[in-house]
Amino acid sequence: MGTGSISILFHAFPYGHSEGMQIASLVFMFLNLILFLVFSVVTLARYLLFPRVWQFMARHPVQSLYVGTFPMGATTILNIAVGVIHDHYGFGGKQILYLIWACWWANVAISLTCCFGMLHFMKTAQKHSLESMTAVWLLPVVTLVVASSTGGVIATSLYNYNKSDAMITVVVSVFMVTVGLALSFMLLTIYLLRLIVYGLPPGATVLSVFLPLGPMGQAGYSILLIGQFFNKVLPLHKSNSTLLTAETTGEIINVICTFVAFALWSLATMWIIFACLAVQDVLRQTRIKFRVPFWGLIFPNGVYANLTINLAGTFDSSFFRILGSIYAVATLILWVFVAIRTVILVRRRTIFEAPCLEDVDIRQFNLRQNQCDAGSKPKSMATAISATTSNFN
Repeated sequence: MGTGSISILFHAFPYGHSEGMQIASLVFMFLNLILFLVFSVVTLARYLLFPRVWQFMARHPVQSLYVGTFPMGATTILNIAVGVIHDHYGFGGKQILYLIWACWWANVAISLTCCFGMLHFMKTAQKHSLESMTAVWLLPVVTLVVASSTGGVIATSLYNYNKSDAMITVVVSVFMVTVGLALSFMLLTIYLLRLIVYGLPPGATVLSVFLPLGPMGQAGYSILLIGQFFNKVLPLHKSNSTLLTAETTGEIINVICTFVAFALWSLATMWIIFACLAVQDVLRQTRIKFRVPFWGLIFPNGVYANLTINLAGTFDSSFFRILGSIYAVATLILWVFVAIRTVILVRRRTIFEAPCLEDVDIRQFNLRQNQCDAGSKPKSMATAISATTSNFN
């Protein structure tokens, strides 16, 4: 997700629309693709070798929520596949676009499953309290918002080949961003109550206060794309609908969507202020130790920068253009810092964590292959289980 957002920022950067920027976007996209495939394989191996780990993970009130990062990571790949590979370089033509479209439908199914499935699981199989709540609760519902933005990207290109397929894609995207954004507002209301009543999350957990930028920024971007799409395709000339055939319908929808996108940008800016105040307050009391949750800083800030840059194009505003560029560069610097620190800690083998297994006796697990005597290799099993958990962050 974080690496994918950097790829998107290179593609959208408002200054220096050179071939080098698009190549840099492709480099980060393929790096993102490699990481996505590697961690997917490792995670699959984890659950095949240790089947009961899935049960423990699914019932963990925090780690299970990171399942939502899987479809969100895939959407960042699809966005660049359309914007750079298909639109900019024209690679693959109609065939590659429809392949991406098929992948998007699979991603939509996974996103819907993550959202409704995890929310149901939170209500029926997990124990939660207001005091223990963090912004990580947003992850299952943000999957719909992120997938909807990819639908907006694909629909614009798909319209050149099949108007009906493009309209279906946008309608599904409108449904997803509506549901995802509504659920996000509900959870953010509860989260603000939690912060007021119980104070800031302790230690590195305080970094989760940046997560609200995700649904606000990505929903704004998705709604902005939806408005631009309807402004392009409406009015319809072969329809019995008086609404869709009216001359000004597309313009009205575009204006409304632009206003909503700006409102969401404003709310995201509000959460940035809250987050910065929270982090400085914690830093004045203690040092925040580098851990995997630092990666959670990149995607929310990246989508905020992307929305700012797109608003700059919509309003032809130097303010948004400069602010978006500065924020995009700052996000890239943050990515470099987090990536370097991660590589260092991976070499030291001190970054891997498996919170869902902290209270579990791993010797009860049965390996499918190379089964050893009980207790002979508990340490190696723990290492194998822990080493695969980084995928969820």
